[in-house]
Amino acid sequence: MMLWYEGPLTAFGTETTGPDVESDRIVSAAVVCQDAPGGRPRVTRWLVNPGVPIPARATAVHGLTDEQVALTGRWPSPVVEEIARALGEQGAAGRPVVVMNAPFDLTLLDREVRRHRATPLGQYLETAPLRVLDPWVLDRHFDRYRKGDRTLTDLCAHYDVEPVPAHEAATDALAALEVVRALGRRFASRLDRLTPAELHTLQAVWHASQARGLHTWYARTGTEEAVDPAWPLRPELPTAV
Repeated sequence: MMLWYEGPLTAFGTETTGPDVESDRIVSAAVVCQDAPGGRPRVTRWLVNPGVPIPARATAVHGLTDEQVALTGRWPSPVVEEIARALGEQGAAGRPVVVMNAPFDLTLLDREVRRHRATPLGQYLETAPLRVLDPWVLDRHFDRYRKGDRTLTDLCAHYDVEPVPAHEAATDALAALEVVRALGRRFASRLDRLTPAELHTLQAVWHASQARGLHTWYARTGTEEAVDPAWPLRPELPTAV
């Protein structure tokens, strides 16, 4: 029997105008499908003119400028629906979807389809909910006592995944996918008996526990930073501006 981490996987990633899922916008996105380890990935990319200025600090991260997206980007409304439908197709095909820090990317996409299509992301996933694999959550659970940062770059180094140029939606998504494959092999004795659907459910529990731990640590150190326990999608606020 083929193990899930050796089989077909899809990954999703975005680049944005900033870190606030309620008010920031998608600037670029990618869905990457790979049928087997080492296989040639199939990549769908979107470049978006978000309709709002891209802050300099965001451009410094991903390199996308107002001039570039004005010239070659598309308007958000059709793009965010295409992305949501693409993810829905992956769910219908039974492919697990890798999303690094899923509550950010999936919540931001939800807010964008609500903003531009007056529809929640869940409506595109009604017939086949996503089975999300989040390398950030999985790594923190299976190797919880390891010290150091756990950015995507850090995880690539730790799991011997070839580093890629950071902060480009497709390359970041593929790197996250490769990290999940490597993580699956490293913790095979603990993961072989779990299906992606079971892992999806467990990650929601693990993330909530991790969030509580972070909240306690922040409170102890006097750090004023909110930690949302929801995974893989944060609940809707009254408005998304």
